[in-house]
Amino acid sequence: MVGTLLLIKPNLNLHFSCVSSQHPSHFTLKPKAAVTITNPHPYWASLQADIEAHLRQAIPIKEPLVVFQPMHHLAFSAPRTTVPALCLAACELVGGHRHLAMPAASALLLIQAATHAHEHLPLTKPRPIPEPEPVHLYAPNIELLTGDGIVPFGFELLARSDDPAHRNSERILRVIIEISRAVGTQGALNAQYIKTLGSGAQSDGKGLSHVERIKRAAEKKEGGLHACSAACGAVLGRGSEEEIERLRNFGFYVGMMHEMLKRKENNEEEEEEVIIDEVRNLALKELQLFKDRDVEAISTFINF
Repeated sequence: MVGTLLLIKPNLNLHFSCVSSQHPSHFTLKPKAAVTITNPHPYWASLQADIEAHLRQAIPIKEPLVVFQPMHHLAFSAPRTTVPALCLAACELVGGHRHLAMPAASALLLIQAATHAHEHLPLTKPRPIPEPEPVHLYAPNIELLTGDGIVPFGFELLARSDDPAHRNSERILRVIIEISRAVGTQGALNAQYIKTLGSGAQSDGKGLSHVERIKRAAEKKEGGLHACSAACGAVLGRGSEEEIERLRNFGFYVGMMHEMLKRKENNEEEEEEVIIDEVRNLALKELQLFKDRDVEAISTFINF
């Protein structure tokens, strides 16, 4: 995957690489408790509302209640992120209607909900990185199995959206592969594993310090999921290969910037502000390909 070299200071090189790269980025992410963005932009809120409306139809509370009530609860109780909404925004940017990417955005929301459920099972304490504890309405075994179940259901939503009349089978298959990679053993699942290695400052035995582990996890989870989301939206919106890759890079920068903003809440270091601004500028450069289109809406993912 294409990386970008940043020169912020005369002797400070920051290298960002997308999720499939073998070379991690070289900026610093400091351990902080996760924070959910509480005041989303109206455009994000509109996209999120459409996704949730679609999912409420896909996951109605019906018999057997022992199955559908936990599914419904886990899907809609997880903290909201910009990953699903970015998928729709990317689709619209390349000229597609948001309904084309709705199944993919819904699948991404479900997969994130499952990830959140698995990360917060009330089984082991203390957590490697302390986070607010969600309300547990169901026993750990129910939350575990329900989380396992809603992941394939997300892929089912995608598969069901295949319409031979629209000749979109190849695009649907490509998106399924994209999401599988982003959430699998080289993506978000690997990020979960990295987080379990502990919060000590020591190396993990493979040369990675605690700070480096946090950075790697952020690349694979926040950066990787946002990159996947934007690429999937562009694929389903019938974007060109160049548009898909530009939006993949844009999504990666969006994810990394959001992660840095979460972690800087109680840290006002000037250097960190500079890094965030540089990441924002890199993201904006990826949108230059779309200068003849209305990029104001998707720019809200980095201008807030």
